[in-house]
This record gives sequence, C-alpha cells and structure tokens, in this order.
Amino acid sequence: MKKITTAIVALGAATLLSAAVSDAACKGCHGQNWEKHAMGKSKVVAEMTHDEIATTLKGYKAGTYGGPMKGLMKGQVSKYEDTDLEAFAQTIGK
Repeated sequence: MKKITTAIVALGAATLLSAAVSDAACKGCHGQNWEKHAMGKSKVVAEMTHDEIATTLKGYKAGTYGGPMKGLMKGQVSKYEDTDLEAFAQTIGK
C-alpha cells in the first residue's frame, strides 16, 4: 500500500509541475509587462484579450497560426495541454 501511495503522490506532483505554464521564457521576448513586439514581429500581448491570447497559443501549438515566429512559438507551447494554455491566457492580456 505504501508503494501505491508514494506512486500516486509522485504522479500528482509531476502533473502539477507539467501543467503550469511558466512565463519566464515568454517575458524574455515579450517584456516583463507584455509590452514589447517580440523580436519586432509579434503583436503586443498586453493589448490582446484573453481569448485572443488563448486562440493564438493554441494555434501556434497546432501549427495553424503564425508568420515568421511560427516554428519558434510551436516549440515553446507544444509541451502544454490546451487547457493549460487557456488558463495561462487568463492571467495575461486584457
């Protein structure tokens, strides 16, 4: 029973760690307050709505959205579930 409980706790911790979207890499290009045109090419995230951000992030993940930064952004978001991207989008933008 102890092994099963330990495995469940470990699995739960791994799930929590993988579910949270970290904004550290994002802010490197988009600015601490989401005020920059990343690499001079992106929209200013601070001016986007939560829904626009979620749609954009999920589009990058699916490969259906983006211009010159499409490949770079797909790599940034592909590790996250759509629900994680939606939740993250609610924390930024307007």
